[in-house]
Amino acid sequence: MAEGGPRRKSTARASSSKLEVDVVCHAEVWHAALSDATLKSAARAVFVIAPPTAHGAYEVTVLLTDDAEMRDLNRAWRRKDAPTNVLSFSAGDHTAPGRLGDVVLAYETVSNEARNAGIAFADHVSHLVIHGLLHLLGFDHMNDDEAERMESLERTALARLGIADPYSEQEPTPAEVSL
Repeated sequence: MAEGGPRRKSTARASSSKLEVDVVCHAEVWHAALSDATLKSAARAVFVIAPPTAHGAYEVTVLLTDDAEMRDLNRAWRRKDAPTNVLSFSAGDHTAPGRLGDVVLAYETVSNEARNAGIAFADHVSHLVIHGLLHLLGFDHMNDDEAERMESLERTALARLGIADPYSEQEPTPAEVSL
């Protein structure tokens, strides 16, 4: 075949968006609770369902911490003197390749939420990583339309991972029906 022939499919893939996920752990309890692969899969699911408009290499850090550090971050950045489950810190322009920012998770809060909701810890963490990364990509939930769009994207990303819809109405259990 002469030079300049058809391009291979791998060339097209090379120009698409890629996401590098760096996991940083500030609380040892996370090591026994979850694998980095779970976090990376959740983040990459977002790039499949809501890819950035500009092709290139993107980076995000997932910081795993505890309630004490999360409380400090929440107080400093949001003026809320309490821990929260997830915070997103943008590194700047989400429309251009490069560093997107950080998604921070607090172990105790996330663990308690999962236990109270009766869902698997890894599933809840995946949901929160997806939620946080969507914020870094410019999505928000400040009004009903934004919230519906963001929840729809979360559902789609979670479904790609085989995780149940966290927003669906739960069917009552037989014990609840008989009460």
